[in-house]
Amino acid sequence: MYRILEGLRIIEGASFIAAPSCGLHLLQMGAQVIRFDDIGGGPDFDRWPIAPNGRSLYWEGLNKGKKSIAIDLRRPEGRELAVRLVTAPGKQSGIFLTNFPEGGFLAHEKLAAQRQDLITVRVMGWADGTPAVDYTVNSAVGVPAMTGPVGSSVPVNHVLPAWDLMAGAYAAFALLAMERQRAATGQGGELKVPLSDLAIASLGHLGQIAEVTISGQDRPRMGNDLNGAFGRDFETADGARVMIVALTPRQWTGLVAALGIGAAVAAIEQELGVSFDHDAGMRFVHRDRLFPLVEAAVRLRKLPDLPALFNPAGVCWGPYQTLGEALAGDPRFGPGNPVLHPVDHASGYRYLTPGAAGSLTGRARGVPTRAPMLGEHTDEVLADILGLSASEIGALHDHGVVANRMEP
Repeated sequence: MYRILEGLRIIEGASFIAAPSCGLHLLQMGAQVIRFDDIGGGPDFDRWPIAPNGRSLYWEGLNKGKKSIAIDLRRPEGRELAVRLVTAPGKQSGIFLTNFPEGGFLAHEKLAAQRQDLITVRVMGWADGTPAVDYTVNSAVGVPAMTGPVGSSVPVNHVLPAWDLMAGAYAAFALLAMERQRAATGQGGELKVPLSDLAIASLGHLGQIAEVTISGQDRPRMGNDLNGAFGRDFETADGARVMIVALTPRQWTGLVAALGIGAAVAAIEQELGVSFDHDAGMRFVHRDRLFPLVEAAVRLRKLPDLPALFNPAGVCWGPYQTLGEALAGDPRFGPGNPVLHPVDHASGYRYLTPGAAGSLTGRARGVPTRAPMLGEHTDEVLADILGLSASEIGALHDHGVVANRMEP
């Protein structure tokens, strides 16, 4: 955690991945993030994976360091508290991060009536407000139709919620852009980030809209082949599998030299009248001729021999390993990585926990802190942000409007 956004206060009313990950990114750069949830937890409070004691490791991971207030949002008094929290005064407050529907009591125009310069960043499914999640958007833009074995007609879903994660990062960027505009002009506003628009825009940025439009054909499945360049998985002599990629001339010439296949490659070049050194596209077009050469050469070597062979030559490669194997045996993903720190969590478990993924040169990196228990900061937030007295807070508890330190 860094402190460059210290003083910035974000109120988060959200669940699942996209919006909470946006809040997490901002928090890890120093912003204060206060999350409000319904008493008993929102729809992601018990989302898997879960610990043996029932605590959601998912919720625990996405809400590290945030403050938590639990409110009965079904009651008018609870909704009023949420609105007051979002619109509380302060030069660096009045910023609302949410994936609640556009309408209702948290509609931007209703909130802006209480604070004209309010900034709302709203993560959505479809741009028209129709519900969607990463997996349904992904299926609609055709990515599962490009993924999987050659010749298969069965769509293959990804397991990484890429659009959710991208939406969280994009929303964090956009929120800071809006805050910068407000600081200069005093103008707030609402920014909507639909997963569907983010997905189709991203595919367009990668040239895939143009590809389909110009060719009139969808990209076919290629298994583990890398589209447009040399890349695939290969098996070693000891049965391990490695991914090898050659995007640049240096990566290709390094691979050819390391494997000692230069003469064979040169013979193919002469036969076809092409040069593979400076044309990644030709390496892709003629991959059926090149793959067997690399396949045979890699199969002669064992996995432990590859670092000394590949790394000095500048080969771009990596072993296939499970997450458990990576954590246990790869120093890049273990305690020596400054991004990761062992943290004692509210679930009662201690495990490596990531802070900010970026590293600020010359800046001290703070240790990540645990996620709160649901409602752990209810009284603190009501007193510090809304200025309620102890008797007023006590009355809210007595009437069941708020709660604190809720266990799953």
